[in-house]
Amino acid sequence: MKPITNRLKQVERKPLTFWESIYLISIAKGLMITLKHFFSKKATISYPEKKRPFSPVFRGLHVLNRDEENRENCTACGLCALACPAEAITMEAAERLPGEENLYREEKYAAKYEINMLRCIFCGFCEEACPKDAVYLSQTVPPASFNRKNFIYSKEDLLIPKKAVN
Repeated sequence: MKPITNRLKQVERKPLTFWESIYLISIAKGLMITLKHFFSKKATISYPEKKRPFSPVFRGLHVLNRDEENRENCTACGLCALACPAEAITMEAAERLPGEENLYREEKYAAKYEINMLRCIFCGFCEEACPKDAVYLSQTVPPASFNRKNFIYSKEDLLIPKKAVN
């Protein structure tokens, strides 16, 4: 049968010498690699006592930001929910009532804002899509839990606590 291309090469198989056939050199090389790794520094970290440093671009838990006057930055535009590829963000908008000017920045605000951390892939698209810098991903690691309901964070869980006004 004729090959389709001219890249075909015939491989020569030389017979093994006596030293190659008893594999002593190969076994010695393997043992040297094993001994080198045995005496090298371990990559394991004793977790509760020592914490591993994270990368500066690490994306952790979501946080809803406030402005200088402790008002919520989120205007319920829904761009973060649209940008989320995992569809982990759900929100409902509401109109600001008279007398709530000190609570919400704009006339429209997020009455309900939830993030399902089990669906979130921590891509940061919600952070990039937000025009008001209301949502960002912090350096905090999400806590572990055995209950699925603990991974659905509401607006109250995500908001930065109010600062004391002087």
